[in-house]
Amino acid sequence: MRHEPSDETRVNAVTTAEARPDVLKALRSLGGRGTLGDVVSSVGLPRDQVEDILKSLLESHQGHLEVSESGELVYLFDRKLIRRDRVPTIQRLRSAAKKILTSAFKGWIVAMLVVYFVVFVVLVILALVAMSRGGNRRSGGGVLGRSAGRHHGHFHFPSFWLWYYIWTPRWRLGSPYYGRRWEATLEKDARPPFYKKVFAFVFGPDRPEPTRKQLDRGTLRLIRARKGALTTAELVEHTAMALPDAEEEMGRLLGSYAGEPTVSRDGELVYTFPELMTSAHGAVKAREPNPAWMRMEYPLELTGNEKKHDAVIVGMNGFTLVAAATAPGFIIPQVSSYYPSLAWLGGTAGFWGLVIIPVVFSVLFFSIPLLRVLGVRRENRAREARNVRRQVLGLVYREALTGGGAVTVEAATAHVQARMKDRTVDPGAVEAALHQLAAEFDADVSAGESGEGSLRFSFPAIRKQFLASETVRRRLKLEEGKIGKVVYSSADSAEEASERDQAAFDRELAANVDLTAYLPSPDRAGFEDEFEIVAFEEELKRRAAAKV
Repeated sequence: MRHEPSDETRVNAVTTAEARPDVLKALRSLGGRGTLGDVVSSVGLPRDQVEDILKSLLESHQGHLEVSESGELVYLFDRKLIRRDRVPTIQRLRSAAKKILTSAFKGWIVAMLVVYFVVFVVLVILALVAMSRGGNRRSGGGVLGRSAGRHHGHFHFPSFWLWYYIWTPRWRLGSPYYGRRWEATLEKDARPPFYKKVFAFVFGPDRPEPTRKQLDRGTLRLIRARKGALTTAELVEHTAMALPDAEEEMGRLLGSYAGEPTVSRDGELVYTFPELMTSAHGAVKAREPNPAWMRMEYPLELTGNEKKHDAVIVGMNGFTLVAAATAPGFIIPQVSSYYPSLAWLGGTAGFWGLVIIPVVFSVLFFSIPLLRVLGVRRENRAREARNVRRQVLGLVYREALTGGGAVTVEAATAHVQARMKDRTVDPGAVEAALHQLAAEFDADVSAGESGEGSLRFSFPAIRKQFLASETVRRRLKLEEGKIGKVVYSSADSAEEASERDQAAFDRELAANVDLTAYLPSPDRAGFEDEFEIVAFEEELKRRAAAKV
């Protein structure tokens, strides 16, 4: 039986929708920064309603939470209250123009590369035949007639294997091509056709564009594996985001998945997600996703194709370019003089059709990949820097959570080099990554025994955040659907609250928390392909299409 929402529910929903602009106005007047009490006093609405609106704004607008010195939650939004999905007009126009031009050139490639290749193969053969027979025959039947005669009236088109090479049975028009590593994961008759590799040669392989749902899938697994409680340091551990970006992301997750901010006894902000820990199958258990140092980025490839496919493409276009460039001295005079039906090739139309257009096309065909080399190199430098950060992150977290001591540039360089064996690691890049992490986590930096050249980096804030989240986990026990021992009650007197708080702290110390359980594979390194994020849903689409 369907239940209609009550009048009270309708009124509350309308009231909340109407109150949202008032809350936005209040935030603007506060410069985007304020406590729940600041906003409530500005709009004059119930506390719970304002809190719900602020959480929804964290999902839709750029913002995050902080904890004041007194332990109060502070909402921080961009002063202009910019929406997370906002795309600047110039960027939208640039993307639209690029898409239109790329699509147009792809269509030109389909019409030009294969057609001109076949045309020039035929014309070169005809020119060679004309040359071998004297080059000045002006009589006889047309080209098609003589060709048909030599083949007993049949025109032999390329065999089936060539069609299979150009097209594959289970390929769907418009499907993406992410490169050879992705292709190796597909069944043979579902692999991309040759024309997609031609496009990849010119423009590079398609880049995965995961949806927000796909991007969140790994983070939600992490939250469930961490028993519904997470800090920004733990999110950085698995994404290698810069800490400010991780704070923004945690704010969005809080609004998207009904999170609850919790302030630990030491003033650390822990995000809890009770609803994600609700299950119809008892206690929630989830396999933790790989940490950042196991998810390095592969270098971006210029074409993404196997070398043999690039060689075929280069050969086809190279042949077209050479044939077109030499056509005025070889193909046009030989063919137009020997075959009467093709005498028009010696005119203006023939010159444009056999020289100007194919030469321009072939030069553009080769020029675009050459120009892209600069962008690919720039992107790969950025990827290498991010990979260095990931490996340095692994060492920093290992030392912080095991109490192993401070990290030096020399130790970090050796650590990174051991895990990136195929590349020479720049100590300057490692030092830059260490300094960046030190700034993000407010690390203790000191000079070593050898002086200024041997800085030592300690990261107590990381361990502090992990201890805070572990304390919250043990207290709430969200994975079991129940709460643990009470550590605070609003009915307590100040003395009772203090005693209870101290007792909770003593229990935490007595528990001798082992944080290495939250440090998966600290001495291993690995790569993750971009397409793996979207592979699951695309596989479901392929299966659905195969059933139709």
